[in-house]
Amino acid sequence: MGRAGAAAAAVSLSRLTRVFGTQPAIVGVDLSVQRGSVVLLRGPNGAGKSTLLRVIATALTPTYGGGSVLGFDLVRERDQVRRRTELLGHHTRLYEDLTAVENLRFACALYGADARRVAEALERVGLAEVGGERVAGFSHGMRQRLALARGLLRGPELLLLDEPYAGLDGAAKAMVDQVVLAARTAGHTVVLATHEPVREGLVTATVSMEAGRVLREPAMAPEPVR
Repeated sequence: MGRAGAAAAAVSLSRLTRVFGTQPAIVGVDLSVQRGSVVLLRGPNGAGKSTLLRVIATALTPTYGGGSVLGFDLVRERDQVRRRTELLGHHTRLYEDLTAVENLRFACALYGADARRVAEALERVGLAEVGGERVAGFSHGMRQRLALARGLLRGPELLLLDEPYAGLDGAAKAMVDQVVLAARTAGHTVVLATHEPVREGLVTATVSMEAGRVLREPAMAPEPVR
């Protein structure tokens, strides 16, 4: 499926199913996410939220069904999807033997981002003073911050956040909110899965999941950025 223009949904899924062995993780998911929205995924552990985000990011291939992300087919055009999408999940995909600066410079080289923005990105997430240190010595919270910095550098059209507040202090959680707000203000799209309360006005729509299925809810009207 080629890109369908600016009016197309950021995410459009039809009967999407992902099975691990004989165990379905998500089942028959129909989902449409508007461009420029911030969508909250909620549901208990095992509801399929993480699997759904990984399928949208093309880290997993659908077993059945299909869909598009930013106008590109999830399977046939996965490289196009990956260039425009950033997934921040339980695994930050950082290189432990590299320093924070080296990780971000590598990301710039990989995605064609401006390496001159590395220092600014580290400053925004509070890691400027440890930019020359290896990631192997970073705490979980510091790694999450560095992954956020990588997302800032890329400026992805679609940002997927899987429990981004886990293990973070109040200041770091506020940084996550600022990244989400900046993405929304820039017209980008965010899908956020978290068990924690979210800042008022941050989310424009909520999708609930249970046992791998999306539950039907009335659509929420977009809220102003605060």
